[in-house]
Amino acid sequence: MSCVNEANQSLFTDLYELTMMQAYYREGMREPGIFDLFVRELPETRNFLIACGLDDVLHYLETLSFSPAALDYLDSLGLFSSDFLGYLAGFRFTGSVRAMPEGTPAFAGEPILEVTAPVPEAQLVETYLLNQVTFQTLIASKGVRAVLAAAGHSVIDFGARRMHGTDAALKAARVLYIVGFASTSNVLAGKLYGIPVTGTMAHSYIEAHDSEMEAFREFAACYPETVLLVDTYDTLQGVHLVVRLAEELGADFRVKGVRLDSGDLADLAVQTRRILDEAKLKQAGIVASGGLDERSIADLVASGAPISVFAAGTNTGVSADAPKLDSAYKLVSYAGKGRMKLSTKKVTLPGAKQVFRIFECDLAARDVVGLEGERTDGEPLLVEVMRDGQRLDVGRISLEESRKRARRWLERLPRRLLGLAPADPPYPVQVSAELEAAQRRLRETL
Repeated sequence: MSCVNEANQSLFTDLYELTMMQAYYREGMREPGIFDLFVRELPETRNFLIACGLDDVLHYLETLSFSPAALDYLDSLGLFSSDFLGYLAGFRFTGSVRAMPEGTPAFAGEPILEVTAPVPEAQLVETYLLNQVTFQTLIASKGVRAVLAAAGHSVIDFGARRMHGTDAALKAARVLYIVGFASTSNVLAGKLYGIPVTGTMAHSYIEAHDSEMEAFREFAACYPETVLLVDTYDTLQGVHLVVRLAEELGADFRVKGVRLDSGDLADLAVQTRRILDEAKLKQAGIVASGGLDERSIADLVASGAPISVFAAGTNTGVSADAPKLDSAYKLVSYAGKGRMKLSTKKVTLPGAKQVFRIFECDLAARDVVGLEGERTDGEPLLVEVMRDGQRLDVGRISLEESRKRARRWLERLPRRLLGLAPADPPYPVQVSAELEAAQRRLRETL
């Protein structure tokens, strides 16, 4: 089976990381390099990001090594010396990591994660770190908008079948839970991460029976507290059949609700609620699904549709409106000296840094990117989570703790950032005077 695992993850890297690594090795360049991982610009439809992916990054760095099979493959390429392959045979990551903990809001132009390690080590890990942090932050930042749009109603993850691969579906389920989704339909994600799992039924189950009523009877007999899918043939007819089932079962009726998956969900939800209430089934909720994302959820909430649970799938799971992040992993220091890039629109900030979040009236007002060790008011966001290649206790945060952190941070963001429209004004990210001066001095030498 083709998948990334601990035995082959050392090869999940771009070839030039390894060729540069060998060149560093040949030149004796083993001094510490510092790399920043950041996003250059927010997508037009995002007011903030939610940093995610750190747990996978730390696990990768802790377990990174080259297996005999990996070394044999590299040898077969004819690009690497036996001396360098011998170095790789004993390779372990020995560096340190400072990062924003998962669930922290982040903005463009500020480091989400910083790696300090002998430069060959720090170079090698670029591809994997960008892959994990970029994707997981992308999906978390999409999903949190659905949670905010739902205005307190539950949102659940139904997206596994159309996400871009099995690994993506697992990682998405995890980060969607961090940002506030109540559960996932992905059973493996439930097992791996301890996320509550949920599910209803498919149209195929209804179609496999001779009648919709027979399907409802049998499924409710097997799962008394289920949710019944009512739109296979005619939605309102399906709701009336649920009422009929309740009459048949009497006190034994424990069905939790019905699911609407097509049509005018707002209108159908109103009519469904009326039918259920008239039958004294007020306890039965309404689950809505079918291509939902934050905008359709917001429209349904604004319409007053009596929907209890929103099931978000494809559009959320692939971040359809903003399918990429302009992320980068750039060298900012080598051998104790600041380094920077001067390319047009891609100028970087040199040196080890800290991100300070400034608060006014208990709400985040602006971020300041400064030099590490700078004395600046505000809450420092980059936390040391790994030292000498070993994860620190502060880097062993449970999924529930990350979920709580995300919720607390959302309560501390200004209201204008929490809507779906672009924030006016955008959240400000400033560069400290000390960092600007360091950048100016370095620029003059280049």
